[in-house]
Amino acid sequence: MAVWLDPNTLVIVAWVVWYVTWMAAVVFSGRTKVQMKTDMLGMHRIFASLGFYLLFIPGKYAERFLGVGAGLFRGLVTPSTWIAWGLFGATIGGFGFCWWARLHLGRLWSGLVTLKDGHHIVDTGPYGLVRHPIYSGVMVSAVMTALMKSSPAALIGAAMIIVGFALTARIEERFLRAQLGAGAYDDYSRRVGMLVPGLGKAKPS
Repeated sequence: MAVWLDPNTLVIVAWVVWYVTWMAAVVFSGRTKVQMKTDMLGMHRIFASLGFYLLFIPGKYAERFLGVGAGLFRGLVTPSTWIAWGLFGATIGGFGFCWWARLHLGRLWSGLVTLKDGHHIVDTGPYGLVRHPIYSGVMVSAVMTALMKSSPAALIGAAMIIVGFALTARIEERFLRAQLGAGAYDDYSRRVGMLVPGLGKAKPS
């Protein structure tokens, strides 16, 4: 099999393509009205950043420059070809869920915790399934990629990404409750799960 047809190679390409197109689409975001000033410095960002680092750094570089044993980055098992392709497909599915949410949100999307002009609660499309579908999609893609790699570093990295995005979701919800009104947002959170459909709903007051 040609190297470029290997799912382990293609999954890296998929992440790069997703990230580049995701960042390029920022030009279609609406004007920011209010931005949470401490968002970029929080532990949620640190967790997610370190998680991505562990998920993608090659073992030989970690051993050479960080003094970390390459075994930490060596796969514990080797998934069969069909399992690897299945995990690759699930990774692409996670990206697709992210893009569905991004397109559905339109100009209200932001890469940081912000309030856009005309911001309102969106509870249709993917936002009718979970309150943070973009975070959910990234989490799915990270977990599927980690399972493909099956190394301790990748699995730890995926876990840190999940923690980082879960913390971000909670911070974002506190911000949106304050900006959009606690009553309206609490009603939404009682109807729709946070990151997994049906899970993380707010309890009735």
